[in-house]
Order: sequence, then structure tokens, then C-alpha cells
Amino acid sequence: MTKKRITLAVTGLNNTDNPGPGVPFIRGVKESEFFDVKVIGLVYENLEPGIYMDGLCDRIFQIPYPSSGSDELIERIEHIHQEEKIDTLVPNFDAELFSFMKNEDRLLKQGIHTFLPTLNQFREREKHRLPDFGKKYGIKVPASLNLGSLGQITEMEEKFEYPVMVKGQFYDAWEANNKEQVKQFFLKISAKWGLPVIAQEFITGTEVNVVALGDGKGNTVAAVPMRKQYITDKGKAWGGITLADEKMMELTRSLIQHTKWRGGMELELIKTRSGEYYLIEINPRIPAWVYLAVGAGQNIPEALVKLALGMDVKPMTSYKIGKMFVRYSYDLIVDLEKFAAISMNKEI
Repeated sequence: MTKKRITLAVTGLNNTDNPGPGVPFIRGVKESEFFDVKVIGLVYENLEPGIYMDGLCDRIFQIPYPSSGSDELIERIEHIHQEEKIDTLVPNFDAELFSFMKNEDRLLKQGIHTFLPTLNQFREREKHRLPDFGKKYGIKVPASLNLGSLGQITEMEEKFEYPVMVKGQFYDAWEANNKEQVKQFFLKISAKWGLPVIAQEFITGTEVNVVALGDGKGNTVAAVPMRKQYITDKGKAWGGITLADEKMMELTRSLIQHTKWRGGMELELIKTRSGEYYLIEINPRIPAWVYLAVGAGQNIPEALVKLALGMDVKPMTSYKIGKMFVRYSYDLIVDLEKFAAISMNKEI
């Protein structure tokens, strides 16, 4: 079979102790039997490790943070497109998704295909709206309180017992065991991600996750559940194993069916000792551990690219149980010239 030649632009190359999904996403697409892919890496920082990994990206471009404004970001993408003729763009950070969703039609008119959640889907699963989301779709979620000021901590203490989880709108989640810790995390998170800061009831149990892909019509194209085996101090999975858990799969399929979810997602769940599942977060994009799904037999990155290009994708219904992933650190030795090039020219 002749492979289809495409140019793919991907963000999220920060493969650190708080890894982005870009590197494993690229690995998945490069293993595709369907695509011959030229990869354009889009980076925000000049020390994102994906810049320096040999054989990962064909070209690298630095792009402005979404906080500088959607227009500046999209104009930079359009400039890159003039040089590279991007077929598919896959953003991998929560904080950048709004800019790309808002400009999806603008990008498509120029031939840049994306496959992202709708603005409504993105908004209704936001952390500060999660209790309403749970009620709407019949899913158990921990109780939470949106903190707009330190003065609301007293209200929180009347509602919850310690420990509580303190979370940012986009990222960061910390377990707080007393009032001082809540204050500390509130100030830290609000300075970084703004308000509200979310205080969430602490649910005791095993943390389990599902990576899934919805076609936007209510069908689950792919879904692989896993249990974290090793968790960093940032709460990120450094090792995990695929599970046989039909209840998790049913919950995922039901959610995608009722929301008509479009694109990649990660469900973060707590399984209690009594076997109940609490949804603690929905990340509206592919997670950093997506390569485990590829290794288990579901090439979700390839499927997402196909959906973005309007191709027919058959649902993947089976995967290998007991497949594990283990992350590791690896020192890349690079020449200063490469760092200087991305720093000064904003591209390599």
C-alpha cells in the first residue's frame, strides 16, 4: 500500500517530569502504516526536549503563548503554513485549545485540518463546572467549591473535611491537609492559572485513567483504560498498566455517546474500595501516556489524524491487557548552535 504523504504540526514537546503529549503522539503517527508524515514541531520554550530528539521532527518553529492573544498565535501558524503547507494541526495543551477551537474555521479555510472538541464540550467539563456535568450525565463526581478569595476557605472547611484537593483551572492539583496548605496552594495556583481555584472533596481509592477518542457523532473510536503504577510528585504517571475493566469502558462509551465528544480525551477516575467510580477530571485532549494505547494495539494518534482529514475510521474495540509503560530520563547531548538557532531565529 502506498502511504499518504502528509505534513503534521504538533505542540507539546516538553517531555520533562511534567510531560506533554507531543512526543508520544508523533511516535504513534510515525508508526502508522497509512501515513508518510513530515512532522513540524511547534514549541513555546527553547528547552523543550522534543526540539533536540534526533529523528522526531523535520522542522521546529517557536510560537507565542496563547496568553499573548489568539490572533498573534494564529498569525504565526499561518506564517508557518505558508512555508510548510500544514495538512493537520494537533494542539496538546489545555491552555492553548481555546485559541485553536475559536479559529478552527479560519484554519480550515487555508487547508489546516484539526479535530477538536466544540467550545460547548470544552466549557461544560471544566473543573469548576464538574458537579453540574456529573448531574447532567449521571456520573458520580466529588463535591467541589470554587474559591475566588482566601476568605472562602472558611466556607470550604464547613463543607469538606481534610484532606482536600486544590486545583487550577488548567493544570496543577495539590493535596492539602490543613488551612495553611490551602492558602499556600491557592496563592501559588491563582498566580499561575487565575481564578477560580477549585477545592475538591478528597475521594479515597485507586486512581485509574482512560484515553479515548470520539468521532463527534457519539461513537467511541478508541478507548484504553490503565492504572497508574508509579506517580511523580506532580501527580503524573511514570508507569502504568492496561486493565480489563468493562465498567470503565461502559462509562467512557456512555459519556462519549451522550456528549457526542469530538477528539481525544482523558478521563481521570477514582475507583473506591466498594467498586464505585468517581470522575475527578476530564482532560479535553490526548494525554502524555497515549503511547501505551499504541503499544496495546490502538493507534489513537493515527486515528485522530484520519478523523481530522475527514477519513473513515472504524472503531477499535480490542486492546492487549497487561501491557505496561515505564518512563525514564535520558540525557541528550546537543550542540549550542541548535539552542542558539531556536532562541534567535525562532525556528530550526
